[in-house]
Amino acid sequence: MGTQPGYKYLKTYQLATVIYDLTMEFCAKFLPGQELMRQRTQMTQAGRSGKQNIAEGYLEKSLKMYIKLAGVSRGSFGELLEDYEDIARQKKIPVWEKNDQRVGAIRDIRVGEGVKVPDLPDNPEEAVNLLITLLHQENFLLDRQISALEKKFIAEGGYSEKLYQDRLQQRNLNKK
Repeated sequence: MGTQPGYKYLKTYQLATVIYDLTMEFCAKFLPGQELMRQRTQMTQAGRSGKQNIAEGYLEKSLKMYIKLAGVSRGSFGELLEDYEDIARQKKIPVWEKNDQRVGAIRDIRVGEGVKVPDLPDNPEEAVNLLITLLHQENFLLDRQISALEKKFIAEGGYSEKLYQDRLQQRNLNKK
């Protein structure tokens, strides 16, 4: 049995996977019918894009591209959060305050290897608030990840810079 790619250990990727899976289920359960097909498609694609761009960015050689793709992921999850907030507003579903104990219980959920993620509730209020809370967590974690990548880029430079430095070093060795 081989080892997993490194991105699968990132909390942002693990949480993104949960969000994507729950969004697929949410759309099937709470957004039925032909008239909501476009909304379902947009939401599931935003969830997929958020997840996939974390993986793709991690696998890039270029730190600059990794930062860019993490930003694309952040944008996708921001869009998905807007969709859930729109659903709550349109269906008159209350959005729980961040200090609500139900939100605290969702925040206590830890994703990762061997951890059981929550099932999507049958109650639309609970389902919407579960996903809104998870999306706030994901966006917070992605903001921190992007900030750390930017600091690394500033401190270490990017892939092209490193190649250029290696080339200069090789050129100097060849002159000797």
